[in-house]
Amino acid sequence: MLKIKAIALFVFSLVGLTVASARETLPPLADGAAPQTYDELWAGFDPQAEPLDVEILKEWEEDGVVMKVLRYRIGIFKGKKSMMAAVYGFPKGGKKLPGLVQIHGGGQYAHANAVFTNAKRGYATISISWAGRIDAPDYKVRPDTVKLFWENKTDDPDYKLITDWGALDAYHAPTRSGLSSFGNTKPSEWTLDSIDSSRNNQWFLCTIGARRALTFLEQQPEVDGNRLGVYGHSMGGKLTVLTAGSDSRVKAAAPSCGGISGRDGDSLLSDAVYLQRISCPIMFLSPANDFHGRINDLQTAVTEIQTAEWRVTCAAHHNHQDTAGYEVATQIWFDQFLKGTFECPETPQTELRLSGGTPVCAVRPDDLRTIKSVDIFYTQQGQIDGLKDDRENTKARFWHCGNTVKNGSTWIGELPIGSLEKPLWVYANVVYALDEPVTGAGYYYRTYTTDQFNLSSLMVMVLPEDLKAAGVKATLQPSLLIETFQGDWEKEWFTYRPEEWPLKTHKVYDPVYAAPEGAKLAFEVRSAEPNKLVVGMDQYAVEVELKGGEDWHQVVLTLADFRDVSGEPLHDWGGIRELRLGDKEKLQDKKKNLKLEFGGRWNDAAPEFRNLQWVQ
Repeated sequence: MLKIKAIALFVFSLVGLTVASARETLPPLADGAAPQTYDELWAGFDPQAEPLDVEILKEWEEDGVVMKVLRYRIGIFKGKKSMMAAVYGFPKGGKKLPGLVQIHGGGQYAHANAVFTNAKRGYATISISWAGRIDAPDYKVRPDTVKLFWENKTDDPDYKLITDWGALDAYHAPTRSGLSSFGNTKPSEWTLDSIDSSRNNQWFLCTIGARRALTFLEQQPEVDGNRLGVYGHSMGGKLTVLTAGSDSRVKAAAPSCGGISGRDGDSLLSDAVYLQRISCPIMFLSPANDFHGRINDLQTAVTEIQTAEWRVTCAAHHNHQDTAGYEVATQIWFDQFLKGTFECPETPQTELRLSGGTPVCAVRPDDLRTIKSVDIFYTQQGQIDGLKDDRENTKARFWHCGNTVKNGSTWIGELPIGSLEKPLWVYANVVYALDEPVTGAGYYYRTYTTDQFNLSSLMVMVLPEDLKAAGVKATLQPSLLIETFQGDWEKEWFTYRPEEWPLKTHKVYDPVYAAPEGAKLAFEVRSAEPNKLVVGMDQYAVEVELKGGEDWHQVVLTLADFRDVSGEPLHDWGGIRELRLGDKEKLQDKKKNLKLEFGGRWNDAAPEFRNLQWVQ
């Protein structure tokens, strides 16, 4: 039962409070020169020095949890106060609670569900709205509402108080100044310094805001200030690394899809600079196909951090999203290092053996907890380290799942490859059972419950010359048969909603399964009830009518059967990255304001498939 109590609040200024007599949060530039080192960048900033000036915008109780929408003072910049909006919550009556700072990603919001689900597990959490967006009951601030605040349109019924960067602009999507890039160092009317300076960088400003959130937590009577953690997704993952790498009050961190790859641009806000200063336990949530936190860079990141307490979890095929067994790594990591109620197994150890013609990988997982499965994933799609990554290739890499056999305490799998001219990437996933189910809020705040979690090994990469020198043979031959749908076939497919049956795969992107010229796509399907099946190929799709019944239905599709949002047919199978089997789909072209929908509600149980293949 949701019980909401309105709080009357007198706000001295709605746009940005000018504080003529207040001391600036950051000192003037030394000798007028921009900072050149990490120490110079952070010189003179004390996140605990200034008052917080907390404003409660809304307060309510929900199922034993005290919830608040509030603002706290980030600092004084160019004579104006900056205030961070946030959602804060904790279990009612809680004392000496561990505290968490949750940092949203680029298109996300500070979110009540992250706060609420954490509170139900015994944490106090503040979800900060560095971009100005909030999602809480009766306090939703969307991008258009953010603009109302900037423009001081207080008479608009949607107007709400939000994050106020005062004289600066560290908003995102949209920005107040109209700047499209994040990480700007060039001077403007919206920057702190009048010269090219890392102190103008929005990453720097948002990190200040996150460090002040740590100060907020440690000043709350229900929080134990010696047990603070930070986590976030995407841009929030990078900000997690920047915060943990600049503030020793962070006792555990869990960045997802970020914080390991941002090594270009402003060198003083590079991921590597802050990774090298992280001494707290850290859990990296890094899907294997993520475009923002590259799995190749993860291997470097773990050598840079200054702690032996680290783990990684890497979902094969996933890009910038995950499922519960991976997302829960954040919760169990904080349970171990902030609550002392969990013990995480050690990182799985792998040994790659190249002699004998076919590569073999041996995996030795820690048996601290019940092991549910051990899988070896490998690919030859990717860019050799040191060369520029191709973003689309990264997102579409197909990971073969090697067949493993248990031999004592070791799992062994053969990894047949199709080429000696490409590198080989290999890593292992170990799925463990949880003693009790864990409920949390995922990357995008959807509530999940899971009874298992995944730990990954580090990834090994072998160059083509090393494969040849070891006598490896290319034994994986091109195949017209893409999928049998037998055994553990699902491990080479993926979904972000495992409670539903539709699935995707990148198998068609792998050269082994490339379509020959003039081929058609064929498969058999059986559906108990009449339904519409949708087959998708990248930005194209086709709808297949199924009559239902016990008989198998033969489907043969040509290039012309697949249509894009404009109704244009697919012209070539070459370069296709993703194949989808589902119940409904919507293709969109926002620039052209076009939308095309396929399928609809699925009747009865999931369909059965067999023999997905190319036919002439």
